[in-house]
Amino acid sequence: MSDFDLIVVGGGSGGLAGAFRAAAHGARVALLEPGELGGTCVNVGCVPKKAMWLAAELSQHITLAGELGFDTPAPKLDWREFIVHRQRYIAGIHTSYRKRLDENGIVWMPCRGRLIDRHTVESEDGTRLTAQHILIATGGRPRRPAVPGAEHGLVSDDFFNFCEAPPRVAIVGAGYVAVELAGVLQALGSQVELFVRGQRLLDSFEPDLTAELLEDTKQHGIHARFGYSLAGVESTADNGVALINTAQVRSERFDCLIFATGRSATTAGLGLELAGVELDLSGYIQVDDYQNTTAPGIYAVGDVTDRPALTPVAIAAARRLMDRVFGGKPEAKLDYSDIATVVFSHPPIGKIGLTEQEARDRYGNAVAVYRTRFRPMLHALADSPQRSLFKLVCVGPEERVVGLHLLGEGADEILQGFAVAMKKGITLSDLHDTVAIHPTSAEEVVLMR
Repeated sequence: MSDFDLIVVGGGSGGLAGAFRAAAHGARVALLEPGELGGTCVNVGCVPKKAMWLAAELSQHITLAGELGFDTPAPKLDWREFIVHRQRYIAGIHTSYRKRLDENGIVWMPCRGRLIDRHTVESEDGTRLTAQHILIATGGRPRRPAVPGAEHGLVSDDFFNFCEAPPRVAIVGAGYVAVELAGVLQALGSQVELFVRGQRLLDSFEPDLTAELLEDTKQHGIHARFGYSLAGVESTADNGVALINTAQVRSERFDCLIFATGRSATTAGLGLELAGVELDLSGYIQVDDYQNTTAPGIYAVGDVTDRPALTPVAIAAARRLMDRVFGGKPEAKLDYSDIATVVFSHPPIGKIGLTEQEARDRYGNAVAVYRTRFRPMLHALADSPQRSLFKLVCVGPEERVVGLHLLGEGADEILQGFAVAMKKGITLSDLHDTVAIHPTSAEEVVLMR
């Protein structure tokens, strides 16, 4: 028997953040993680995705450079060479995590763990660890649709095994992952087609911004089929795949199919039922505002819960949880309102706060909306059709900003600073009182009228 103050099951972003913060408060911590440290984000998510997005951005800018007079050949990525740089960067993150675990005295066990009861976790080799507190942070995994032949399709994790751009790619989905992979693959040499069940991309984002994004993606050569109902997948004789819809119409051949149809919580085999940890109807661990599960002393953060599936959210929730449990801050919890988020499309699209419709549902006629549509200077110089669209949603006579929505180059970097301002309760007049930085895209936020 080994006794700790905290056992963390799962070594992704949320689990590591919880372990490090608890150790900083003096807790004795054990962490169980059978795979590479960093979870989805570091290994098959945010980090390698952003690396590939940067490669795609470079490709598009090299093309623009040629149109502006630079003597540049058509860009072609040596995937294997780029992957060496990508994986070297990720290996550095792994090394940093291992070093920090050692420095903080955290016991890392590279194996799976399962709960035996509310205070006991058993590892794969039969070792049992006990603690007053247990944190579940096992994340999520990509989900395939339940249709015949789904095994012929890939999931987002498989994209990071690519060593070249497949000539023709079908992507099923319309969310973050679908849009991001479509943009990267198209920019790096594939012909991409999106198969979308609904009628637009990115349902949780502003409709006018996603409509503008659709036009931008069309300019890059991506095709989208909306209202598509997938009924099955077939392999072809030449190692390709074809999609079948509910009308039994067979699509043309694709070299590969990627499912971007959501993720499921990784809860199987954790022994949650033995400890009294309950799941909701969607299979996520039930938690309250303080990350408590239905079992006292057991907590959960990150994608294993139904909270926003964003790495910074898991990290922030875990840190506040440990401040509450071990840091003498009994009211510490994450405020889940006004969380900024960005989709790394081409160009990126981001949001914080309420959409126009959400604001009107809540505040009625007290809502005022401001928007601006423009071409960033680089695209204007190259006579590129790509457009940016920014939108403000304000409420009340003071016109407090309750929503900010950005589509365009630099939206990811611009949004972070304005997110701080929104958390402080800025108004439209505060933006107007700010002198613009010219010429930039960011200045359009403070100039909207």
